[in-house]
Amino acid sequence: MRNKVLVLPCLLLLQCYLVLTMETATQEKAESAIPVTTLSPPESNTTFLGGTTWCVALSGVSQIDLQNALDWTCGLGMADCSPIQEGGACFDPDTLVSHASYAFNNYYQQNENSEIACNFGGTAVLTRRDPSHGKCSYAAPGSAAKSPAPSLLKGHRANFIWLKFAGIFLLLYLRR
Repeated sequence: MRNKVLVLPCLLLLQCYLVLTMETATQEKAESAIPVTTLSPPESNTTFLGGTTWCVALSGVSQIDLQNALDWTCGLGMADCSPIQEGGACFDPDTLVSHASYAFNNYYQQNENSEIACNFGGTAVLTRRDPSHGKCSYAAPGSAAKSPAPSLLKGHRANFIWLKFAGIFLLLYLRR
């Protein structure tokens, strides 16, 4: 009976260790795909004087670089990319340049039109021409709602709780 009581805390500790190890490896893999130039925070508002600007993808750039920038923008960049998902208002035309342009502009507007927020590893450029088309409306200065930053530790907190429970079980066992 005493050996069975020890098995539960050991299994819980092992499970917590494996989950945390896998999440760390996944996070490191995701971070390795982030274009370095996009990690700088916006520094100042550099909207052209007397005009509205939008951030769009450059045509003719590497498809791989453009896809990496789009993945970062819709992931860690926290841009609202739901309109470019299938069925969304900006899904058509279904091209990488079109989808990246929408996502880049959304990120740019959320970051107060900072020039540095329209770089994406050299795959984007500022324009004064509104890229909106058909039912797809691109955000303009002040129109992009700021999305709340998700808790980056949300998943880790749950695992930390399991780790605490495992530790408590282990301590209770050792007190016997």
